[in-house]
Amino acid sequence: MSHWPYIIAAYALTVGGMAGLALVSWLRMRRAEKQASALSKPLASSEVEKRISTALDTNGVKVARQP
Repeated sequence: MSHWPYIIAAYALTVGGMAGLALVSWLRMRRAEKQASALSKPLASSEVEKRISTALDTNGVKVARQP
């Protein structure tokens, strides 16, 4: 009985798994680079207020702003 089918299947799974991991890593790296570049851009004051209120509102309840 030949062992070649098992060996070929093992190599195919290994190469396929490595390719999948490389693809997922590359996609996550691209997303992280976009997020990092967005941090370095200056924000308009309305965007800053929106992000602060969103960050402080952790339980989903709208908070009335003080004038």
